[in-house]
Amino acid sequence: MYVCLCQGVTDGQIRDAIYEGCCSYRDVRETLGVATQCGKCACLAKEVVRDTLTQIQTAQASTLPYPVEFTPA
Repeated sequence: MYVCLCQGVTDGQIRDAIYEGCCSYRDVRETLGVATQCGKCACLAKEVVRDTLTQIQTAQASTLPYPVEFTPA
């Protein structure tokens, strides 16, 4: 779905930018130009960034060989 109509940016492009190395909304904005014109898409763009980063963190945490709260003796 289109997130930013002014720049023609989709949610998939935002996710791809994060998978390719963008680590924040600021990075996505600088890379794709999201919310640089009218700004109406900023909230939705931030939500897509936040959800994608959370999904990545959750996936990485589930691949750990031990619980996160584990502390070696």
